[in-house]
Amino acid sequence: MHAVIQKTFGGPEVLELVEIDRPALLSGEVLVRVRASAINPVDVAVRSGAFPMLGEPPFGLGWDISGVVEATGPGARYEVGEEVYGMPFFPRAATGYAEYVAAPSRQLARKPKSLSHIEAAALPLAGLTAWQGLVDKAHVGPGDRVLIHRAAGGVGHLAVQIAKARGAYVIALASAGKHDFVRGLGADEVIDYRSTDFTEVVRDVDIVLDSVAAGARSLRVLKPGGILVTILEHTNPQLEAEVRAAGRRFAGISVEPDYAALESIAELVDAGALRPAVAATLPLAQAGKAHELVAAGDIVGKVVLEVG
Repeated sequence: MHAVIQKTFGGPEVLELVEIDRPALLSGEVLVRVRASAINPVDVAVRSGAFPMLGEPPFGLGWDISGVVEATGPGARYEVGEEVYGMPFFPRAATGYAEYVAAPSRQLARKPKSLSHIEAAALPLAGLTAWQGLVDKAHVGPGDRVLIHRAAGGVGHLAVQIAKARGAYVIALASAGKHDFVRGLGADEVIDYRSTDFTEVVRDVDIVLDSVAAGARSLRVLKPGGILVTILEHTNPQLEAEVRAAGRRFAGISVEPDYAALESIAELVDAGALRPAVAATLPLAQAGKAHELVAAGDIVGKVVLEVG
């Protein structure tokens, strides 16, 4: 099969399209014929060596996949021919930029019926991050005031929709050029973080979803008993102590595979309450170009590789 691997840390040019053996199946696993695989900011950080969570190369990047079950191991929960999507193995290597991926069947869910494989591949890592932060940790519900940083980004644009679907009032931070997009997602207020200090205009927030390491500043807008959900500072004991000393709650999240949450996300999608935004689609051989687009940081939504 064809797969993208890297043999050294570096720029997008280190990503190589090579031919390797198909992965072997273990009990409880399925072999997925990948139709699409999405790029996430963590992929860029791992590739460059800035976040070497996979150790030293060689390895294959990519976690977000959508495809069709090609074969099953004993005890797997899917049948050959079923369409599935997911984020297997994270934070260990899954080699998702490939024509085939073998994964535990309980780390995958049935693909939302209303989405193409390209759209479905854009959901797992970002969608699970938003779900595990807002739903599992913060228990977002009707009437909650929620502040979402980087609301037009991969996690943010899904978080806005998840919070709205659960009845929350959403205050979104985004650059001016992305305001129409974020309003279209259902945000109740949109603030240009570049021209306005959000801490001066936002008050009495129940939940902050922070994906930009602005935890200390976000604390100022949380009401007593409110919760700071942080993605980048989840291992910051000083911040956690500061939050708790102020009478607020702290939740650091590191996303993990979760088929039950993926099923809930698929239900929202098929009910018309959630839709991933795909900024660009490129062929597998252009994984390096896809990384360049994500690293630039000005896209709306996700970049996806079309595999087959």
